[in-house]
Amino acid sequence: MGCYGDFFEKAKPYIAMISLQFGYAGMNVITKVSLNHGMSHYVLVVYRHAFATVSIAPFALILERKVRPKMTWSVFLQIFVLALLGPVIDQNFYYAGLKFTGPTFACAMSNILPAMTFVMAVIFRMEKVDLKKVRCQAKVAGTLVTVAGAMMMTLYKGPLMKMAWSSHVQAHGHGAEAPVAAIDPSGREWFLGSLFVIIATLAWASLFILQAHTLKHYAAPLSLTTLICFVGTLQAIVVTFAMEHRPSVWTIGFDMNLLAAAYAGIVTSSIAYYVQGLVIQKTGPVFASAFSPLMMIIVAVMGSFILSEKIFLGGVLGAVLIVMGLYSVLWGKHKEAQEKEEEEAMELPVASSKTIGIYDDATFIKEIAAAAAVGEDSECKKANGVKSSSDGHGAGAV
Repeated sequence: MGCYGDFFEKAKPYIAMISLQFGYAGMNVITKVSLNHGMSHYVLVVYRHAFATVSIAPFALILERKVRPKMTWSVFLQIFVLALLGPVIDQNFYYAGLKFTGPTFACAMSNILPAMTFVMAVIFRMEKVDLKKVRCQAKVAGTLVTVAGAMMMTLYKGPLMKMAWSSHVQAHGHGAEAPVAAIDPSGREWFLGSLFVIIATLAWASLFILQAHTLKHYAAPLSLTTLICFVGTLQAIVVTFAMEHRPSVWTIGFDMNLLAAAYAGIVTSSIAYYVQGLVIQKTGPVFASAFSPLMMIIVAVMGSFILSEKIFLGGVLGAVLIVMGLYSVLWGKHKEAQEKEEEEAMELPVASSKTIGIYDDATFIKEIAAAAAVGEDSECKKANGVKSSSDGHGAGAV
């Protein structure tokens, strides 16, 4: 049982991040349908994080009421910036890019996230790169290969891949992605969509870095998630009032728009922010961001099945490269974790032996001093006797 318990404990971060990618993939498909139906992405961001705040706040209030750190101006400023990076900049630009392009393309472009996060982590000295070590070479090469795969999906289409499920959906007329297919890849909207996704990804990478720093000073992940979502909701409301001047955009009913807001808020904001924070706290920001390429592969399959998106050979080849790069980065992180465990295991015995050696030398010197004092008067002999006995008790205690 102990062996299985250790294995499950080590596998938790992997299971958590893979599960999050499925959640993000579902959000991309559902959101694309909602945006196609005319919902404003500014309003969607507001409702999304309002749902997130309401869903996770009770857990934060109850579970962390005794361990919640004191709020300081420094921490509040970091939370304000985190809310600006995530709910406002990242989400609005990503939704705009998703609307102008498509879910598979947007996910493919966002796979520059591991490269951005890795570079930023090195700049802020959260990651050390020693190219003489194989594990560092694996992380650098894996990041480059991942980006190359994403770029292949974007720039090289190749022949159309015939999928059994997509042919079945198209034959029955259930395709819902006609607006995406009509977009001209060389058009202005396609270029703007690509640029918006890149800006969103840069904000997302910055969020990873700052969140890792904030958790060191405010070690209450649930409370931090709640505050980010709440502050982000307020910021998004201000942005929406500035960008949308029609009161009708706030109208929402029991339809796909409500499902998109609720799903995105509960699954990919509240739960995802919390789980992502825990994984970052345990493994670091690069490990967490290295799983993002999986979302693109999942979206490509779901988009082909649900939205009748077309899958081309370039997408398949790019996906293969992304998986190769992903496992290269993870292998490098795994070897790094192993080296840290071995170093910690070696430091403890050495430190203990040094401590024992110092104590033994001191005791030996005291015993010599006590023996040299035997020829003194009786009161000095009594005093030395008490000292020796106390030293002997200390030695015995060790």
